[in-house]
Amino acid sequence: MRVLNDMLNGFILILKGLGALALTGMMLLTVADVIFRALGRPILGAVELVGFLATILLACALPYTHRERGHIGVDVLVRRFSPRTQRLIEGCTGALALSLFVLVAWQMYRYAGHMRMSGEVSMTLQYPTHVVLYWIALCFAVLCGVILIDVIQAFAKVLSS
Repeated sequence: MRVLNDMLNGFILILKGLGALALTGMMLLTVADVIFRALGRPILGAVELVGFLATILLACALPYTHRERGHIGVDVLVRRFSPRTQRLIEGCTGALALSLFVLVAWQMYRYAGHMRMSGEVSMTLQYPTHVVLYWIALCFAVLCGVILIDVIQAFAKVLSS
């Protein structure tokens, strides 16, 4: 389990760095497009590229955000339960989330395959969209690993108490 956790932490750090690069790229591209647009020479495909970079940024941020507990959580009722019950609820909701995101990752992978087979490309730059979709599927797979570790830890705490 420690090896899996260390491996996931490595993936999360890489994804976090790539997300930061995507955000920087969005910023630089937007600024450059505004400047060149003012000069009458807009950057061809800037909107498409910013959209791709935003998608990459969001996908890369999911595992890190989950690991850091950065999602919004409403636990007004759950806080009133015993710690053991809280861990049990955490494990069950984590298992449900894991089921959902495994399904999402799998379907995203399948969808990317369909897009690759059909030769789907972006409208302006003719960039193959399946590349971004495969990236999203990979990020969701890493998120599934992070959730799996959390579920195992929550149920281990329930069993040990």
